[in-house]
Amino acid sequence: MKKSLVVALLLAFVFFAFAETVLNMVEVFTWPERTKVLKDIIEKFEAEHPGVKINLISPPYETAYQKVYTMISTKQPLDIVEVGDWSLSSLAAMGGLENLEPYIKNWDAVKNFLPGLLDAARTYNNTAYLIPNAVYVKTLYVRNDVLAKYGIKEAPKTMLEMYGMAKYITDPRKGQYGFNFRGKGFPTDFIDLVVTSFFDDIDPNNMYLTKDGKIIWSDPRAKLGLELYVKLFKDTAPKDAINWGFSEQVNSFSSGIAPILFQDPDTLGILRSNLPDDAFKTAPLPVGPSGKVYPHFGFSGFGIVSYSEHKNLAWEFIKFFHRPENLAYWCKNYGVLPPDKTLYYNDPFFSSEKYAGWKEMFDHPEKYQFTKQPIWNKNWGKWNELQEKTMQKVLLGQMSIDEVLKEWAKFWEEAGLK
Repeated sequence: MKKSLVVALLLAFVFFAFAETVLNMVEVFTWPERTKVLKDIIEKFEAEHPGVKINLISPPYETAYQKVYTMISTKQPLDIVEVGDWSLSSLAAMGGLENLEPYIKNWDAVKNFLPGLLDAARTYNNTAYLIPNAVYVKTLYVRNDVLAKYGIKEAPKTMLEMYGMAKYITDPRKGQYGFNFRGKGFPTDFIDLVVTSFFDDIDPNNMYLTKDGKIIWSDPRAKLGLELYVKLFKDTAPKDAINWGFSEQVNSFSSGIAPILFQDPDTLGILRSNLPDDAFKTAPLPVGPSGKVYPHFGFSGFGIVSYSEHKNLAWEFIKFFHRPENLAYWCKNYGVLPPDKTLYYNDPFFSSEKYAGWKEMFDHPEKYQFTKQPIWNKNWGKWNELQEKTMQKVLLGQMSIDEVLKEWAKFWEEAGLK
C-alpha cells in the first residue's frame, strides 16, 4: 500500500513538473517567411517562460479570417489572435476580443508608441482591443536615378509640383511616364490622399468629415482634388494603369516606367531586392494646396480572446513581443514600420535614408495629419467596392466628376457617417 502511494505521488510530481500551459495563437497574414520570424520570437518567449508553450495556428492567408471567426464564434480554444485594422470592429462587436485598456494603464512601453497610433487602434467604442505591432503608412517613393536624367534632383513637395513633374517627364513615344497610378485593387487610399490634401479642416477622427461635421464629398474642394487625381491618370500614366494593382505598380516603378509612387513600407523590401540601393529613395507625401496631407495608420496587431483562460499570460507575450529588440527583428524581416518611435532614432536600420519619408512625417504632425478612415462603419466594405467601380467609370469618361461626388456623398449620408 505504501509502495503504491509513493509511486502515485512520484507520478503526480512528474506530471506537474512537466505539465505545460499551452497558449493557442492564430495568425491571419500567413506566408512562410513571415511565419518563420514569428516562430523565432515565440521560441525566445518560451525560453524565458519554462512550462509555457505557444501553439501557433497558421491558416492559409485567403481563408484565415474565416478560420478566426469560426474559432471565436464556436469558442474553440484560443488565447491570442492577430487582427488587422479592417476586421477589428467586427471581431470586437461580436464580443470576441478582450478590452486591453486595464493592461495598457500599467504598461510603460505605451509612451513610446507613434503619436496617434493607439488612438487609431481604438476603432471600436474608443477602446483598445489590440496592440499594433505592424504599421502601414504610405509615403512617397521616387526613382532619383530616372528623375536625374531630366534634371530633377529633389522629390516633389506638393501635389501640384508632383503633377507638373510627372507631366514633364511623360513621353508615351519613349514608354516613359510619371506617376505610378493605382486603378484597381481598392485604390481608396490613393484617391483619399489626393482629394483630402485640398482641405485644411479634415476631422482627425474621420477622414470623410470636416471639423464642422460635413461630409467632404459635398464640398467644392473635393471636386478640385478629384480633378487633379483624374489628371494624374490622363496626363502622366499609361492607359493600362486603369487596371494596375499593387504588383503592377511595383513592377513599373522597378523598371523606371513610372518613377513616382505612393506606397506602404512593405514595398521597401521588394525594391531593395530589385534595385541598386542608390536608385531610389523615400520622401514625405506631397502636401496639397492646404499645406497639409492626411495619411492614415494602417495596422495589425495582437488581441486577447475574451474567453481565454490565460489572459494574463497572453498579455505577457504581447509585452514581450513589443520589446524594442523583438519589434526591430519583426519589422526588419517582415517589412513594416515599427510602432515604437524610439527605433527610428536608436536603430541604424530605421534611421537610414530609406526611412526618411516616414520619419519626416512622424516628426511634423502639423503638416502630415494622421487621420482615421471610417472603417468602423458597417458599410466600409461596400464603400471600397463602390468607390473603385465608379472611379473606373470616371476615368473611362462614362461618368462625370460631379456625378460621382454626388453618388459618394449620398452613399455616406445613407450610411449614417459620423
